[in-house]
Amino acid sequence: MHAAFYSARMTQPASSTLQDPARSTALFTELRLRQLKLKNRIVVSPMCMYSSKNGFAGDFHLAHLGSFALGGAGLIFTEAAAVSPEGRITPDDLGIWNDDHIQGLGHITDFAHAQNSRIGVQLAHAGRKASTWSPWRGQGAVSDIEGGWQVVGPDTQPFNDSYPTPQALDLEGIRKVVTDFQAAARRAMMAGFDTVEIHAAHGYLLHQFMSPLSNSRTDDYGGSFDNRIRLTMEVARTVRAAFPDHLPVFVRVSATDWAEGGWTLDETVELSKRLQAEGIDVMDVSSGGLTPLQKIEVGPGYQLPFAQRIREETEMAVMGVGLITTPQQAEDVVAGEQADLVAIAREFLRDPRFPQRAARELGVKIEVPSQYGRAISL
Repeated sequence: MHAAFYSARMTQPASSTLQDPARSTALFTELRLRQLKLKNRIVVSPMCMYSSKNGFAGDFHLAHLGSFALGGAGLIFTEAAAVSPEGRITPDDLGIWNDDHIQGLGHITDFAHAQNSRIGVQLAHAGRKASTWSPWRGQGAVSDIEGGWQVVGPDTQPFNDSYPTPQALDLEGIRKVVTDFQAAARRAMMAGFDTVEIHAAHGYLLHQFMSPLSNSRTDDYGGSFDNRIRLTMEVARTVRAAFPDHLPVFVRVSATDWAEGGWTLDETVELSKRLQAEGIDVMDVSSGGLTPLQKIEVGPGYQLPFAQRIREETEMAVMGVGLITTPQQAEDVVAGEQADLVAIAREFLRDPRFPQRAARELGVKIEVPSQYGRAISL
């Protein structure tokens, strides 16, 4: 386990309380997933930071993710961590393909645990959307001269004209993808993560196999619904077996491609049922990202109806995400049984103490690090 890397474990500091309990709230109700207990339903959604070198987590990641732990998030997810070098979106992505990555990640999990937060890692493979520039460094494909690499996908269709042309995965390549996810899940356990999330959304490799818009294969991994979800099911089954049985596994999906002829909500519901049968605990429900032809109807909470339908038809725990920016909005999501967990992204970048703000606005008693107690004593 990762404790081998650190002879002196961090200890949880004393805490101060924020507000007096005025009423019960759904948002600050504990949730148990297998043997993992979350102190509230507020989750830091995975957000790519493009700040790694050779996949390693560094000081930036400790400060960035640690700020959310200090802020009181019930569960924090790292950004997408590539399960192989070719699975990176950009050269600057976080990685979990090498045992040497474990130590830096373990430092982060130790810190989160010391603040009484729980933390997970998102396991990802970008497929045909790999070998591209970080947003502030450029656009489109990174050339071989500039450090780019051969990308892979279900077939040879690129995402668009400026993205790399993928090499279609053969059966050996598909098997490697599955074993890469398996090895990454084991490293996540060694680094002390409380959960893992399989990234099967936003047009990355697993999503590419699932959608008929990006998968023109005629073998056992293309064509029918059963064939198109085969790789996702194999990865889910393998990750579930590799990660400790007492801890949960999440899967992030795009519920719809928002494009004619693409992946649909009906298919997402059926996939969720099958993943539930394989021991997957939570569906993290997003949408889009597969095709530049998508037409998304964006608005506050615009993806929540997808999550709610999956919750109702599968009785799985679901996580809702998408332009959730206020405490009352987050409270209403959980109280209204649209989702069991609320994943927040941009608002956490604006305010890493969002849970403390939510507690003040909702009139809830929560604990905060004692070092910050002076801010709530008056």
